[in-house]
Amino acid sequence: MAAVKIASPPEPGLFARLANSQTFLGYAFILPSLIGFVVFFAVPAVSSLFISFTEWNLLTDAEYVGLQNYETLFADDRFWRALQITLTYVLWNIPIQTVLAIGIALIMDKLSNSPLLRGLLILPWLMPNVVVAMLFVWLLDPTLGIINIFLQNIGIGRQGFFGDPNQAIASVAGVNIWRHMGYTAILIFAGLKTIPKSLYEAARVDGANGLVQFLRITLPLLRPVLVFVLVTTVIGSFQIFDTIAVATEGGPAGATRTIIVYIYEQVFERRINMGLATAACVVLFLILITVTIIQTRFLRANQSDLAEYS
Repeated sequence: MAAVKIASPPEPGLFARLANSQTFLGYAFILPSLIGFVVFFAVPAVSSLFISFTEWNLLTDAEYVGLQNYETLFADDRFWRALQITLTYVLWNIPIQTVLAIGIALIMDKLSNSPLLRGLLILPWLMPNVVVAMLFVWLLDPTLGIINIFLQNIGIGRQGFFGDPNQAIASVAGVNIWRHMGYTAILIFAGLKTIPKSLYEAARVDGANGLVQFLRITLPLLRPVLVFVLVTTVIGSFQIFDTIAVATEGGPAGATRTIIVYIYEQVFERRINMGLATAACVVLFLILITVTIIQTRFLRANQSDLAEYS
């Protein structure tokens, strides 16, 4: 009896092999975001670099001027003052916001895991910045603001807040600390949940108190979350604009003219100079890239301490 030869199934086509490829599927899933990034971020960023070497008022053709915009920018005292004010804001905002967020996250981890509490904490972050700024303009009003009335009643006296050059940038920082610390606390709280409780039990057996556990276990194992929090909040702080635009408009006496406000003025309030404004944007981009690299290197963002405890 002759043997029956069974035909082998046909080889899958190229499209079928690509469809079954995990790599292809991964790229397919990120393709919409990649297109959006290229169209709305990468292309405008490259275009801005070319515009920074031109003089352009949006009404006539751009004229190539080489490095003139950068020379004008670095010779402008208002630019350096704006950078100084921006750095002052960052130094007010980041340390206080991070410390408060860590404290809130630790309290939530020890006392409450309520979804309602997490919802209340994140509520200010869900409010538009413009709405939050208007709210605090009313609350901090020197004459009718409820906070100034309270301060007067307890004998401290009324404060200028947004209207005082010595308090304005700290007041702006306070508004944004209030708005973002709950969201930051939620991120840190999620990081706390990834730390094995057995590590704390072993530390207690060895006689470690709460402070030692926090310094030797909690902080090192929170590092990946803290790196993300610090990098994103620092980048956001350097780009503060909407709260200032509503509350102070860069005043009083330029006390809240940050680098983004300076760029805005070059385009909309002074002689339209897109070349100088985009040159300032390029400088800000380089500053943020440098700060981000320093943060990730210093905080060892690509390393995990959890392996040491496993």
